[in-house]
Amino acid sequence: MKDSNSKMTSLYRNGILVLLLAAIALIVHNIFGQNGYLALRRQQKELQLLQQQILRLQRENEQLDRENHALKSDPAAIEGLAREQGLVKPGEKVYKYPDKAPTNPPSPAGKEAPPPH
Repeated sequence: MKDSNSKMTSLYRNGILVLLLAAIALIVHNIFGQNGYLALRRQQKELQLLQQQILRLQRENEQLDRENHALKSDPAAIEGLAREQGLVKPGEKVYKYPDKAPTNPPSPAGKEAPPPH
């Protein structure tokens, strides 16, 4: 009887050990597996970034639609775009100024330049 009792206890312990190892393997798989918790978190972050990008692109698309509509129907918008591109109406004169004028031009051969008026 003692021998069969000892076999049952050993079998019981081995069964508990196998179940415990299986539970640990399942937990590890659920956390680190291909569809586990960490993969889910990574996919959620990617989804959030893609949704933000979609919103940004939708706003940009709406702005471009408004500009497109204005260029089709608003003469002032058409003229503004043409002037930004350097176009002028017939008969107009264009005056261009230098980007930066020197504050003190160099004086010739050691002579002092007269003060500006």
